[in-house]
Amino acid sequence: MKAILYTSCTGSTARYARMLGKAFGLPVYSAKEAAGALPGGAEVIYLGWLMAGGIKGYASASRKYAVQAVCAVGMGATGTRTEEVRAHNAVPQDVPLFTLQGAYDIKKLHGLYRLLMSMMGPMLIKSLQEKDCRTPDEEDMLALLQNSGDRVCEENLQAIIDWFSARQESQD
Repeated sequence: MKAILYTSCTGSTARYARMLGKAFGLPVYSAKEAAGALPGGAEVIYLGWLMAGGIKGYASASRKYAVQAVCAVGMGATGTRTEEVRAHNAVPQDVPLFTLQGAYDIKKLHGLYRLLMSMMGPMLIKSLQEKDCRTPDEEDMLALLQNSGDRVCEENLQAIIDWFSARQESQD
């Protein structure tokens, strides 16, 4: 593995990338930085933020580099919606995919993304509030949308850390 590569909008994905870089002893590059630092075809772990089910920057990264694992950072609970995200982004079945819960603060969004969430946020809030019986994940999503919040933490990375450790042991 050569590096951790990421695309971030509000900083959650960048924070996770730095945590993984430290844990794995790998350099960490934003997609822009990687262009001058990594050769094409280099083995990377890619982290991107989720927007309407799409992993930002993944398609481009997968064309340039040998993506060994993907982390998609969004508002949903860690470890959820992986098959939906995999299908939406055409992540091959042999590439591990991890979903990580990030942070939400509409004030950190810019341009079109802020506009979209200023319109979609209230609709999502209303939809969740109208549900008779919300799951704990839905309660958390509602709280994020209403109050902003930060769910970035090292324990959310346990599944990818376990995968990386097993991969390293099998290569030794």
